[in-house]
Amino acid sequence: MEQYNCIIIEDEPLAAEILQDYIADIPFLSLKKTYSDAIHALDDLRSNDIDLIFLDINLPKLKGLEFIQTLKNPPHIIITTAYHEYALQGYDLNIVDYLLKPIEFSRFLRAINKLKLLASAKTVASSVYIPGSKDYMFVNTGKKKVKIHFQDILYIESLKEYVRIFTADKTVTTKFQLGQIEAQLPKSEFLRIHRSFMIAKEKIDAYTSTDVEIGTKQLPIGRSYKELVMNILEHSEK
Repeated sequence: MEQYNCIIIEDEPLAAEILQDYIADIPFLSLKKTYSDAIHALDDLRSNDIDLIFLDINLPKLKGLEFIQTLKNPPHIIITTAYHEYALQGYDLNIVDYLLKPIEFSRFLRAINKLKLLASAKTVASSVYIPGSKDYMFVNTGKKKVKIHFQDILYIESLKEYVRIFTADKTVTTKFQLGQIEAQLPKSEFLRIHRSFMIAKEKIDAYTSTDVEIGTKQLPIGRSYKELVMNILEHSEK
């Protein structure tokens, strides 16, 4: 089992203690150290092999998001904060997940599972996508590979071990998990709204607090995704 060396950067002792307890319950996470500010963590990142940072945003001296921007080759980062308004900026910095305090263990576990999916996606990406920076991908369906342009995707539906990709003129089913596809799509153009659905933001025709409309299709917004989705969609109107 692959091990992930991690550190916590958190100035609230109780919040740090909760994260320490959660990490201790995950066999493949190894907590190396806990810091109360980001500046003191910099030396550890330079001298040690750290795979994952649990990072608070509202830190003394150097704020969490500013800290990320100082890192040339940042490890995986999971934001832990009480402030939902920084979610869009955080995802623009390619974080793994954005956890709002108080953090339930079930939500923490979903973030860790997402981390594992991202790592898994990297190992299979070369067999799915044409090498280089492209605006399309090839996916396996039956005995052939089908070309999918990112700009043509309306939404993607999870079918457990498979995903169904919907475009305006076709539907393609391929053996991938939604998290693996999510890791490869342009983050600025696609949005996860439910554990079973990801959408192309530019293809949204209407939305409410409970669902998104793309053409004649009405897609639900999951309860655990609602706050983040609303924040991102409302910011996109400005």
